[in-house]
Amino acid sequence: MNLNEIIRRLSGKMAGIAGCGGLGSNCAMALARCGIGKIIIADFDTIDHSNLNRQYFFLDQLGKKKVLALEENIKKVVPSCVVEPHDIKLEPVDVLRLFGNCDVIIEAFDSSSEKAMIIETVLAEYPDIPIISGLGLAGYGNTNDISVEKHGNLYICGDRRSEVDEDNPPLAPRVNIVANMQANVAIDLLLKME
Repeated sequence: MNLNEIIRRLSGKMAGIAGCGGLGSNCAMALARCGIGKIIIADFDTIDHSNLNRQYFFLDQLGKKKVLALEENIKKVVPSCVVEPHDIKLEPVDVLRLFGNCDVIIEAFDSSSEKAMIIETVLAEYPDIPIISGLGLAGYGNTNDISVEKHGNLYICGDRRSEVDEDNPPLAPRVNIVANMQANVAIDLLLKME
């Protein structure tokens, strides 16, 4: 399939992204660059200087809401991509309301309880919508340990064990590998859909 056909087919697809940090911001940009038609993004956080080592934001955006800054950044690169930002801390009812019409959902949260909430909600209420999660991306090195694991309509990208802590921080290389792996899985799934 050539690039024009990929862009044409993705232009009619919609992705929901829960979280606009290292995974979500980079995954959203990758999907937009490949031609996805619409991205619904949800996050309640603001950009902090510590985010700049791995998230798709810039110095002049410090203090801005992540969803609004990400929308701005996507529009600078791909003006045709429709971005629907939601400045919200997602609860199950919000997941259902915002992402129910999406073709694919990207889980890009930091907290394990939020990850579990969205995965459980989507699998229970929207079992036909693929959900792509990032798990195990802290530190550096061990690139060959990063892979995709499939469990029904749940896809887990990462090494599934590298937890973030003070001695094992999230760094741009591994975070971006996992974010782009999430985008790659999404594109593969979307292109197989009618």
